[in-house]
Amino acid sequence: MAGRSLELQAGLRAALRGLRIAPRRGGARSGIGQHRGRERGAGLEFAQYRAYEPGDEPRAIDWKLYARSDRLFVREAERESPLTVWLLLDASASMGQADEDRPDWTRLDAARQLALAIAELAIAQGDRIGLLALGGGRVDGVPAAAGARQRDRLRLALAGLRARGGWPAPERLAPVWERIAPGDLAVLVGDLFDPGAAALAARLSAARREVLAIQVLTVGERDFPYRDGRRFEDPETGQWLPGDAAALRAGFLERFGAAQAQLAAGLDAAGVRHARHVLDEPLAAPLQVLFAASGNGR
Repeated sequence: MAGRSLELQAGLRAALRGLRIAPRRGGARSGIGQHRGRERGAGLEFAQYRAYEPGDEPRAIDWKLYARSDRLFVREAERESPLTVWLLLDASASMGQADEDRPDWTRLDAARQLALAIAELAIAQGDRIGLLALGGGRVDGVPAAAGARQRDRLRLALAGLRARGGWPAPERLAPVWERIAPGDLAVLVGDLFDPGAAALAARLSAARREVLAIQVLTVGERDFPYRDGRRFEDPETGQWLPGDAAALRAGFLERFGAAQAQLAAGLDAAGVRHARHVLDEPLAAPLQVLFAASGNGR
């Protein structure tokens, strides 16, 4: 997992303001037994100042100090012990799909940006974050860590990902269980088409890991706008089927809608909070669903 570094889209960076990663389950950061670390972040007990950085909330700026020094500083406080966040990124072949009117913007491209945005949130909070990429029948990863160097590691790893092969078989998922500990928070980003993806999310949730999921869909899957005769191909198996798109549209949308409803019901039953992103929609939307301060229990 190596390659040229990946940069977060400027518009997406601006949209992160006001978002926070906040676990809903009890643990080190909430409820009885809560303990403090020496991490710096949002808290009650003042610890120090640091220089303002783009993306910091205006309410965190000490405006009285600015009036005296003509420089922007942010008040930091001691905070609860850091959370460990894991990005579970689907890197199977189906993530290489794109829409006909935008062939250079694939599912994996969108997933990379979403993953990097979540990493930015975690790093800004002083949390640890790691990456596990699932594709080609295997699991590759970046160990969890905090800080600016971890941002650089994740940028390189994400840029080097390629959509290939299928979702790993259950016996190949040992690295997931070795890395993600009880009390950690995992964010699964992928198309969620392989039953193994939803099954893994449910198993992690049942094993006391908090799990969030972002499903990434193409416009074609949401709208099925095709009207001509064409060949439909499964990117992971190579199997294809010819058909009249106009005649198939109603049936496809009905079956796809039913499958989506079944997936959502299964995730809900497993306690997995989830959101959806379609490739023509703003990337910030699913992040706001899962991490908006007013709706995440923080």
